[in-house]
Amino acid sequence: MFCYQKKKRNKCLIFIGLPAFAKQQPPTNSFNSFPPTNPHRILEQTNNFCSMVKCFSFTATRDSCFRCSFSRAGLRSSTTDLGDGTVMHVWIPKLHVQSKPTLVLIHGFGANAMWQWNDFISPLISRFNVYVPDLLFFGESYTTGPERSEQFQAECVVRVMEAHGVDSGMNVVGISYGGFVGYRMAAQFKERIEKVVLCCTGVCLEEKDMEEGMFKVKSVDEAVSILLPQTSDKMRELMKLSFSKPTQRVPSCFLNDFIHVMCTEYLQERKDLILALHKDRRLSDLPKITQPTLIIWGEHDQMFPLELGHRLKRHLGDNAELVIIKNAGHAINAEKPKELFKHLKSFLIDPLSRAKPGN
Repeated sequence: MFCYQKKKRNKCLIFIGLPAFAKQQPPTNSFNSFPPTNPHRILEQTNNFCSMVKCFSFTATRDSCFRCSFSRAGLRSSTTDLGDGTVMHVWIPKLHVQSKPTLVLIHGFGANAMWQWNDFISPLISRFNVYVPDLLFFGESYTTGPERSEQFQAECVVRVMEAHGVDSGMNVVGISYGGFVGYRMAAQFKERIEKVVLCCTGVCLEEKDMEEGMFKVKSVDEAVSILLPQTSDKMRELMKLSFSKPTQRVPSCFLNDFIHVMCTEYLQERKDLILALHKDRRLSDLPKITQPTLIIWGEHDQMFPLELGHRLKRHLGDNAELVIIKNAGHAINAEKPKELFKHLKSFLIDPLSRAKPGN
């Protein structure tokens, strides 16, 4: 077995081979074609592939490759006990450079932080001290306490940053649920946060929006069943809602493998996180953050419709800028990584270059 990682179009493609497959020759059979075009032959090979997946996890192997990628980029894994039954895992710089600003990348629902930010670490780490936490009940972070609000998540991120000696000058980028947490960090710890980027973050949603038909789903329970998929059909629904042009015909065995590795742990706790986001939510209760804020949204976001991006811009006023990425859905970090990085660079990096003497 070998694992090979190749960069193409800013996406990490993982090629996994087995000795049997490495030596396999095009079959000689009555169909006389390779790859096969006969539907029975296709079904046979798909079943063989899925039988292999049952014994070998592509998801776990890719997760290991991401760990290697983060380490090679200059980060190391760190776990901190915050007390009261709360443990936070975060990827931190192997060496924190005092002359560099600090950047915190906060993931959304789905897999752990590595899967959502891998493509962005290398280009950002040369300009920032990059920190990538796993939020509670994702990756290796958890709490035994009852709190499930985004305010508590924000507090835990700030506390783990304090534990690593960072208590000011933070720039925060949050995608989807991570943006809820980043927003609360800016509101609750305003003196510590300098700039905020919110990507497809429906922080301005209200409880009544569901009843008034803003979303594709009709109830919070339906949303939970898709955001926390437990079957391949639900995973396909999630992909359809997340991408403008979702990948077609992904074998169920790959989807089930991903579900088994990434979507079964802390299932009730993650459900509680979603319920806490929605319950009694009103725009009038949302504080206005004062830091310079960049709002980035996918043009065809079906998870958090673009109207919520415009609503957030109106809520924050001149302090915020709204950028819309064309032909993109909710998962802009995976679907349009180049465009997303371009806007991050313009907002976070270019002002630093202009501030240097001689520029």
